[in-house]
Amino acid sequence: MMKTRRLKAMVGVALCVMAGSSWAQMTPVGIWHSLDDKTGEPRGEIQIVEKEGVLTGRVLRSLRHDPHAKKTCEDCKDDRKGQDIIGMEIIRGVKPDASADNLWANGGKILDPENGKEYTVKMTLKDAGHKLQVRGYLGPFYRTQIWLRAQ
Repeated sequence: MMKTRRLKAMVGVALCVMAGSSWAQMTPVGIWHSLDDKTGEPRGEIQIVEKEGVLTGRVLRSLRHDPHAKKTCEDCKDDRKGQDIIGMEIIRGVKPDASADNLWANGGKILDPENGKEYTVKMTLKDAGHKLQVRGYLGPFYRTQIWLRAQ
């Protein structure tokens, strides 16, 4: 009788832990690998954080081994002009969007530090939170990338 109760309690705790960890993955908060559009290889590591319901994202490090890669954003038009790309905040003002499940948008912006252009962004979690579809809009035109959650 005692063994049965203990077993049930252990199974209950395990289920709660698994449910909690799976729920935690259904948010963009975390570390992501952005992928090169042409090669599919990881380009950079981005950390997305949430503060007071608003998401921001910062470049943690480059995953490319290109000695000629840009180090600063000379083409940026705002407070990020001339800043180092590593450590730069490239995602600003993203909030949950109630119009769809796992969608974050609401006027948030994403910066491409390679060319200094800023886009309106929509982010959608895919594959049980293991992938993040990042779509940047400039008027009716858009570009979509899939980022992978870092392990």
